[in-house]
Amino acid sequence: MQPRICLIWTMLLAMAAAYCVGQTATAPDQQRQTALALEQQGDNVEAEAAWRAYLKAHPSSPEAYAHLGLLEARQGHYKEAEPLYRKALAQDPGMPALRFNLGLALFKAGDLKEAIPEFTLLLKGQAPSSPDAQRLTILIGMAHYGLREYAQAVPYLKSAAAADAQNLPLRLTLAHSCLWSKQYQCVLDTYHEILMLNAESAEADMLAGEALDEMKNRYGAIEQFRAAVKADPRMPDVHFGLGYLLWTQSQYPEAVSEFQAELDLNPNHAQALTYLGDCNLVLNHPEIGRPLLEKAIQMDPGIELAHLDLGVIDADAGRQDDALRELAAAEKLAPNDVNVHWRLGRFYQTTGRKDEAKIEFDKTRGLQKADNDAVVDKMGGAQAKGRSAQQPAAEPGK
Repeated sequence: MQPRICLIWTMLLAMAAAYCVGQTATAPDQQRQTALALEQQGDNVEAEAAWRAYLKAHPSSPEAYAHLGLLEARQGHYKEAEPLYRKALAQDPGMPALRFNLGLALFKAGDLKEAIPEFTLLLKGQAPSSPDAQRLTILIGMAHYGLREYAQAVPYLKSAAAADAQNLPLRLTLAHSCLWSKQYQCVLDTYHEILMLNAESAEADMLAGEALDEMKNRYGAIEQFRAAVKADPRMPDVHFGLGYLLWTQSQYPEAVSEFQAELDLNPNHAQALTYLGDCNLVLNHPEIGRPLLEKAIQMDPGIELAHLDLGVIDADAGRQDDALRELAAAEKLAPNDVNVHWRLGRFYQTTGRKDEAKIEFDKTRGLQKADNDAVVDKMGGAQAKGRSAQQPAAEPGK
């Protein structure tokens, strides 16, 4: 878990500490009073024994089940707390804080999907600007975030951030959720809010860079990653991200420097090894690229580009069996990659296997046509949408 995510969870759990279970005003009872006293003293084991003794005399007591659940939760036994809270809730749905404590036990136990409806039900009964509403909004947002339901998390995290103008970790989590749910303008809007709190946030610069890259603003993305490198040159993946963007723009010498900088921080970064190897291949240094690519595959055999580049190096060196093995591995990993099929076609062509070469070149043309058709359809849809927007609205009844 990243340090920032740990910070979010620490902040969240501090806000969401379990409430004391409501105590009903009943006639004095020695067993009950003993159980309450032990609980308040922090003697969880003795308190649990006392509440269980009380429960034998009062088997339908929701209060006893609620306190037993609370004692389990205090000891970190959230799975064990859940059925006790549910028994208490079934007997007294109106007991103060009981549903919240159930939801919190589910949340802390990792049963996020079950926790969400409990918190949602409670949120409906809260004044929007109340501290309880803020606490529940964060919990629901973070539960969706933990489930990787980023689009569902965004509105809750937005609402929580709006109510807490100084909360930087919350805004970083919101920006991540926006990015992973492809709401790129939301990332940029949140980024500007983050800058007001921390003008030197490398993480925020990287998030904005990724959003701009997805929006096809490569220049803007590169500038954001340059800012991230300046803000924190030792942040994991910051050099790799900048190097990758430079690689996409064929700025190979500078990309080499960034990939190497990433490897200086993390020598086992398989992707950085792969792209550094690829850059050396493009710059006509296959003797430098080969060991980098081989090391990358040893760490992660699922990197298609590493297999493809090794296939190219082996083919150029006349090692046909090795080349075919690597190119076939690349095809298996990325069956819809045009470049892989084109390289295979070239390999078969140069080795006299004309029929197999034709099959690969046909696949290349088919994939290129599919890509072109998709672009045309997308452009046509946008043009139709534009024409529709220009049409005057029809009068009622026409």
